[in-house]
Amino acid sequence: MDALHVAGVRFAQALQAGPPWLEPLWISVTSLADPKSVFTVCFPVAYFLDREVGVSVLWIGLISEWLNVVLKWWLFGERPFWWVHESGLANKVLLRQFPVSCETGPGSPSGHCMIMGAALWPLVTSLTALASRRSRSLALQLSPFISYVLLLIALGLSRVFVLAHFPHQALGGILAGATLGWGLQGRTPTSRPAGFFLAAALGLLLGALALHRALLAAGVDIDWSIALATKWCSSPAWLRRDTRPFASVCRDAGSSLGLALAAALPLHRGQPLAPQQRLVGAALALGAVQGLHRLPQPADAMLWYGTSILRYAATPWLVASLLPRLILCLPRGLWGPPHTE
Repeated sequence: MDALHVAGVRFAQALQAGPPWLEPLWISVTSLADPKSVFTVCFPVAYFLDREVGVSVLWIGLISEWLNVVLKWWLFGERPFWWVHESGLANKVLLRQFPVSCETGPGSPSGHCMIMGAALWPLVTSLTALASRRSRSLALQLSPFISYVLLLIALGLSRVFVLAHFPHQALGGILAGATLGWGLQGRTPTSRPAGFFLAAALGLLLGALALHRALLAAGVDIDWSIALATKWCSSPAWLRRDTRPFASVCRDAGSSLGLALAAALPLHRGQPLAPQQRLVGAALALGAVQGLHRLPQPADAMLWYGTSILRYAATPWLVASLLPRLILCLPRGLWGPPHTE
């Protein structure tokens, strides 16, 4: 394994030694494709494109993130930004850390690659089907899938560049994500009652807590990566609580709870949104969700995790229930002729 790690560090060194103009690109890709964007950007946009696609994006995103946490707890993957110091290789290679480098969870597989790869799959297949209906050009029909592949490759390279992952971890995340997206797409519970999503939220939260307890009882130091990240991060300010595994679990449980709230107050099926309403809804949803997630959070750890669950529970409720209802309350004349589906 050390040989694989050494090769990965050399590859990261080569990336960092590349053209300076590429650095902002890698930083932007790794920041914009953070798993949180599945919940705060991809889901709102996809939902107003197509309700079932939006729910699929969110559901597959939260399931893949939860599975990523479990895999990381079992696989004990190192991260380059601390391994290069622990191995003694730091004196032989010239590497830089960045504010996005200091992830605190284990490194294998890459969560960015796995979660984005899985969550974007239903959106990509939907856009591919739409392009196939609208055009006979093979290039245009394949453009969503080609963009998906290029995005995941760029994301994997960016994670290696910032020393958050070794290349094999990024590749493993891409393959796992694409496989999960393909396998779960036809199994999305888009029409399940609120009780299903409530049970799923409890299952995700309690299941992760039970696994954590079981590993601790077995003598496994489940938080070993937090200590290493704290020790070797270049700046304490770069250590973020939202990169910890339990933060991901709270995000997933909260989102499932939000789907339960949205299912309890569904949009009336006889009132579909017109194209103009969908566009306005997507813009309003993005603004509301971004504002919600930029509110300050408490410093206390328990309160932080609690408010995180509430934020992510509020997101699906805002997007799938409250905003569509508000839009339908506006005068119909604003949207032109009545729309039928």
